[in-house]
Amino acid sequence: MNTRKVEEYIIQWLIDYKNQNNINGYIIGVSGGIDSAVTSTLCAKTGLNTLCLDIPIKQNLSEHSRAKNHIKWLKEKFGISVCSKAMDLSNVFKEFEKIMPEEKIKFLKTHALANTRARLRMLTLYYFSSLNNYVVVGTGNKIEDFGIGFYTKYGDGGVDISPIADLSKSEVYELAEHLKIGNEIIVAKPTDGLWDDNRTDEEQIGASYDEIEWAMQQKELGKKLKDFNDREKEVFEIFEKHHNNNLHKMKPIPVCKIPNKLK
Repeated sequence: MNTRKVEEYIIQWLIDYKNQNNINGYIIGVSGGIDSAVTSTLCAKTGLNTLCLDIPIKQNLSEHSRAKNHIKWLKEKFGISVCSKAMDLSNVFKEFEKIMPEEKIKFLKTHALANTRARLRMLTLYYFSSLNNYVVVGTGNKIEDFGIGFYTKYGDGGVDISPIADLSKSEVYELAEHLKIGNEIIVAKPTDGLWDDNRTDEEQIGASYDEIEWAMQQKELGKKLKDFNDREKEVFEIFEKHHNNNLHKMKPIPVCKIPNKLK
C-alpha cells in the first residue's frame, strides 16, 4: 500500500466532505486503540476543527492512559484545531445497570450490557456533535465493518462518516506506522473495551485479525473449505459464522415497500 498517497487521499476526502456539507468540524471517540488513533490523526491533519472525546466506562487503566497520551500528542502536534473533552461515564453506566431487571440467562444479559457501554458513548458523541455542528467520525476498519460485523449496532457503528472503513486491519497498522502513532498503541492488543475482564478482540473472535483478513480474502476469491488445511478450515468457519450472524448489521435497514395497488 502506498501509505503516503492513502493518507493524502483520506485527508482530502475529509476536507471535501466538510466543504460539501454544512458542518463545523469532526468529533471522534478516542479509545487508546489503533483505529481511533489513526482516524483522529487523519482528521487533525486536515487542519479543521477536531474534537476528541475520552469517554471511559470502567476502562482498563492502560487503555485510558493510551487515549490520554494520544490526545496530548495530537494537541502538541496540531495545535488549536484539536480540542478534547474527558468524561468518565462509569457512574452513568452503573446507574443504568442498577435499574435493569435481572435476567436468568447471564450470557445474554452481559452481552446486552456490553453493547450498552458502546451506545452510551455514541449518545455522548452525538450530544457534542449537536452542540458544535460536528459530524461523528467512525473508526471501524474493513474487517470489522464489512467482514465479521465486529461492532455494536448503534454503538460504535452509529456514525456519520467512515474514513478508514475501506482499509483492512493490516493496512491500518501500515498507516499508523507512517503517521508515527505512538508505539504503545501500535503494540497493544486490540480490545473493544466493553468487558470488565479486559478480554481482547482475538479472544472474542476466536482468531487473529491477520487470520480473519486471510479468510475474508479467500471468501472474496470464492474458495471453499475443501481448499484448506485444518487450522485454515477452522479460521474460515469462524469468519463465516461471524459474517453470517452479523449480516443484519452490514446490510442497509430493510424497508417494507408497500405495493402501489394497496395505497
